[in-house]
Amino acid sequence: MKLTETFYQQTNVVKVARQLLGKGLFTNINGMVTGGIIVETEAYSWKERGSHAYDAKKTPRNAIMFDKGGNAYVYLIYGMHYLFNVVTNVPGTADAVLIRALEPVEGLDIMTLRRGKLANPLHLTSGPGKLTKALGIDRKWNGKSLLDDEVWIEDFGRKIPSKNIEAGPRIGIDYAGEDAKLPWRFTLKGNRWVSK
Repeated sequence: MKLTETFYQQTNVVKVARQLLGKGLFTNINGMVTGGIIVETEAYSWKERGSHAYDAKKTPRNAIMFDKGGNAYVYLIYGMHYLFNVVTNVPGTADAVLIRALEPVEGLDIMTLRRGKLANPLHLTSGPGKLTKALGIDRKWNGKSLLDDEVWIEDFGRKIPSKNIEAGPRIGIDYAGEDAKLPWRFTLKGNRWVSK
């Protein structure tokens, strides 16, 4: 069952980041479905310096974050990697969850083709730039609704116990000062697809 607008419009982005673990992220491109189980997430709120929308600063790049929860926020980093985020909260409140890693479950052959030859098969979707390439996501996907049939998140009805979730600081946001230490990165404990 697809997640509903109600799920995405919850007002606590940290809670949503935890709840997304164990759900499935899928894309459908020309009838080719690819996807996997979300095993790593990071929460970002406009209230902290790690966010592109810190202090409610709206730019052409982050404008979708200010829309209602349930849309994709996709941006390019280092001029080469697209990162996929889930916009959360109500219109006007810029919160989002970065999907950092997936355990692939559907369309492995297609994902492998998109990623090219890998020295380690675990590198298929074990990082935010890797998973977008595997799923065929680029900047054109920015603003797409997660309620449609092109990109969506599936609820398998599984509840992940707290003891199976690890929390720690987010990766690569040293510029955020003290906010970089917030324990807003969540992983499925012991999952081998979590980014290194």
